[in-house]
Amino acid sequence: MGARFLRSIPLLAALSCLLLIAGCSALRLSYSQADTLLAWRANEYFDLNPLQRDDLNERLERLHAWHRYEQLPDYAAFTSAAIARARHGLKHDDLVWFIEGLKARYRVIINHGSTDAAEMLATLAPEQIDALQKQWRKVNRKFASEYDLDGSVEKRKRARLKKVLDQIQDWTGGLTYEQEQKIAALLDAIPLIEHLRHADRIRRQQEFLQLLKLRTNPREFRPKLQAWLVDWERGRAPEYQQLSVELYAKRIEFYLAVDKLLTPGQRQIALHRLQEYVDDFKALAEKPQRAGP
Repeated sequence: MGARFLRSIPLLAALSCLLLIAGCSALRLSYSQADTLLAWRANEYFDLNPLQRDDLNERLERLHAWHRYEQLPDYAAFTSAAIARARHGLKHDDLVWFIEGLKARYRVIINHGSTDAAEMLATLAPEQIDALQKQWRKVNRKFASEYDLDGSVEKRKRARLKKVLDQIQDWTGGLTYEQEQKIAALLDAIPLIEHLRHADRIRRQQEFLQLLKLRTNPREFRPKLQAWLVDWERGRAPEYQQLSVELYAKRIEFYLAVDKLLTPGQRQIALHRLQEYVDDFKALAEKPQRAGP
């Protein structure tokens, strides 16, 4: 998913990214406020007027309730199955299963929320589309800065390594110097692709602007919006498409190799964190008890 679909649009689909919230201990609080947070983020992108904000809040409340009570039980079961697979070390099929499982759950949200998204986007005024483009320029600059896209190949590799090490340490509680060096060597064999990702982000943004020209024609706009959200790989430049296929295989091999570097203690930290997600999903999915007569 990328890492965070909140950087893309529309925001009604962004509940899929709640799985990526940093810090399990904060998940229940963050998820409980998700509709408010997403409404704030949508306003940041589109500078909504009061009527639009009220309409968005109602739609997000419905989507949030559906996702909480209909989807989180499935997330708990899915994550529990992931724990069982990871307990004694990962295999190639385990990672493929997990990645495809995330994609499938993302598609469920898109299919459920795309009509609301289309109806909201249909109300956008030209100046709000200008606000969206301004916000895009901001996040595009941030992406380029995070990956040091204007720097040398070595600088770009260091930027990528820092992000990957941070992600792994976040799940393992830390890495030894020797582990970091081995991970750096493993990662160095993977081709740099962030510059192509950046160009593709901009391509997708331009596609979306063209799509918005259809927003007042629901019969045409809704299915095209849904297709644009689900099939994010369509339309990629040939070089990026080919490297993406290669990178998918290389990334799986990379994380399998990293998994073999983990100590029993580090593996236990990662499994414990996943279990906290399971517990939080189950707790959040519990419907409130009705008050007695």
